[in-house]
Amino acid sequence: MPAPYALSPADSRGRYHREPESPTRSPFQRDRDRIIHSGAFRKLEYKTQVFVYHVGDYYRTRLTHSLEVAQIARSVSRCLALDEDLAEAIALAHDLGHPPFGHAGEEALAAAMAPYGGFDHNDQTVRVLTRLEQRYADFDGLNLTWETLEGVVKHNGPLVGEAQAGGARDPGKVPPTIAAVDAAWPLALAEQPSLEAQVAAVADDIAYNNHDIDDGLRAGLFTIDDIRSVPVVGEILRAVETDYPGLHRRRLIHETVRRLIDRMVNDLLAETRRRLTEAGIDGAAAVRRADGAMVGFSSDMATAQAGIRSFLFTRMYRHFQVNRETSKARRIVQGLFELFMAEPAVLPAEWQDRAVTDSLPERARTVADYIAGMTDRYALLEYRRLLVLGAEM
Repeated sequence: MPAPYALSPADSRGRYHREPESPTRSPFQRDRDRIIHSGAFRKLEYKTQVFVYHVGDYYRTRLTHSLEVAQIARSVSRCLALDEDLAEAIALAHDLGHPPFGHAGEEALAAAMAPYGGFDHNDQTVRVLTRLEQRYADFDGLNLTWETLEGVVKHNGPLVGEAQAGGARDPGKVPPTIAAVDAAWPLALAEQPSLEAQVAAVADDIAYNNHDIDDGLRAGLFTIDDIRSVPVVGEILRAVETDYPGLHRRRLIHETVRRLIDRMVNDLLAETRRRLTEAGIDGAAAVRRADGAMVGFSSDMATAQAGIRSFLFTRMYRHFQVNRETSKARRIVQGLFELFMAEPAVLPAEWQDRAVTDSLPERARTVADYIAGMTDRYALLEYRRLLVLGAEM
């Protein structure tokens, strides 16, 4: 039975474009299915998580990361008696706006777009969900329910606070697409997100911290001995070695990561239940009115998480091998952006129609949309075709 603070499909605020609902699926199940069948979701297979796709076939991509986040979010939601389908839909959609080459690609696009309204992958996700996916006869985007779209927008928390007694918003803090959607279909940007959205956000943290440890060890960016001093990770590693002396390295890594995920999930469940009880949360509306997030880690685990992130930042995300790939990635994105802005006639025909305009900001946004939609592989191919002399066209 659903918890009283779970979001119910029956209470959904509906879709921006009215359409008959499915007789066989709940609104949130239908949202999940639309996301999975979208072109943007398929492209995640060839978009960087940490390693550019051609580095190796065994590392995480944006697609496998999104699936892992969705699995954790669904499991946690089941334990908390929340709506699993809603949490899964938000988790599957949360990275759809990421450009090629991960954070390096985003940094390059953000720098290029600074004079034209900026670039933010969460805002780009909303562009994908409401505008850029053009599949349906009656509307642009996927026409998701209010709850799924709001959860994607706010899964990391409210976008604005109450600046004054009247709750006036500071529009400067809201990215342009989200601001436009909010103006047409208010998303309660100053309120806390649903528990399902909060679960998806923390599931993202659990997934990337643990799986980056796995990928970093597999890539040889750091060693098993290096992680012995990392909070919680070292403790679990020693326990596995005690339980299974002489265990093969591959199995040792997997067992350590598996237990680490389990430890984090159990801590999350216990702390979330404690917060809900302490705050007297008795319904979904009370979640939105709360002073802070209800889903989260205990203080001890939050400290450990910070230690893990610090280790990964130093030993993995800033490793010289990763830096070399991300440096090239930034130059590729920057080069493509500058070319398309200067010569929009080299864009594919369908993009030319929007890019050849007197308005530079509009052209820049179209170019950003085109680049953000590229996979790593396609961005590399476009760069070679357009900017490398002698390359095949």
